[in-house]
Amino acid sequence: MATAKVIFATITGNNEDVADIITEKFEKLGVDVAKEEISQADATEFNDVDICVVVPYTYDEGALPEEGLDFYEDLQDLDLTGKIYGCAGSGDTFYDDDYCRAVTDFSNTLKKAGATQGAKDVFVNLAPEADDVKALDAFTEQLVAKVQ
Repeated sequence: MATAKVIFATITGNNEDVADIITEKFEKLGVDVAKEEISQADATEFNDVDICVVVPYTYDEGALPEEGLDFYEDLQDLDLTGKIYGCAGSGDTFYDDDYCRAVTDFSNTLKKAGATQGAKDVFVNLAPEADDVKALDAFTEQLVAKVQ
């Protein structure tokens, strides 16, 4: 059975919703999954799973979540070769070029740590709606397919 860890950061609750959608889909696909808030998570836990997922919010003009800075820095010291990763998160299109920048930053960091991107990053404008749920379900299915 494949294993996954979903780490999320949220202020408004939107990213917890995104993480819940991903976690529920993993469960439906028979993946042993755990979800954890980023300030409580240890990046080294990614060593113990097949699929690593980060769901960050982007603060203000492209900033990473304050409570996730240690996690982000710790990722840079890991060797995640052989792991599959995916990043998704909500943002606000109001911020134009900074829209969901933290998703891209975490994605690039996981790639530099040697993990293989299993699905294209998913950007959700504000709260997830029906189309976003479909995109997140497809994202999760792709991650699982990449492991098998």
